[in-house]
Amino acid sequence: MSKRPIITIPDPVLREICAPVTAVDDSIRALADDMLETMYDAPGIGLAASQIGILQRIFVLDVAQEDAPKDPLVFINPQIVWASEDTSVYQEGCLSIPEFFEDVERPAEVTVKFLNREGGEQELKADGLLATCIQHELDHLNGKLFIDYLSKLKRDRVVKKFSKQAKMAGKS
Repeated sequence: MSKRPIITIPDPVLREICAPVTAVDDSIRALADDMLETMYDAPGIGLAASQIGILQRIFVLDVAQEDAPKDPLVFINPQIVWASEDTSVYQEGCLSIPEFFEDVERPAEVTVKFLNREGGEQELKADGLLATCIQHELDHLNGKLFIDYLSKLKRDRVVKKFSKQAKMAGKS
């Protein structure tokens, strides 16, 4: 296992749509392990492959409480097959948009179909923080960021700030 660098906005890779994983093999399991190590080190509770520059449909999550044992989940080729009409609001953050948090409204419950790290088909009904994280990470695989749910003014401000930081980092 090894940590990978996390891509931040305004990198255009974050806006790319990820391709399906064609086979769940040792290289995909190794990628999942690297992603979990990267996520835990950051620290975060979710990480999509696109956030480390890999344009494949895979993300990892762990929404266990800090004092609870780790509970890592690997989602390969995930798709939401049902979403509730009821919504909930969570303050979201993103490892690709460091130190920025904002309330986002999403469906309160979802059912997601996916392949696990062994390639087995699974279906999971989720609510609360887990449902929010699944939707957030799945958005990454579709080239969408949580700031896309904000007003244009707020989104433009965030992008401008990070674009300016990226330019300054490139000049030093």
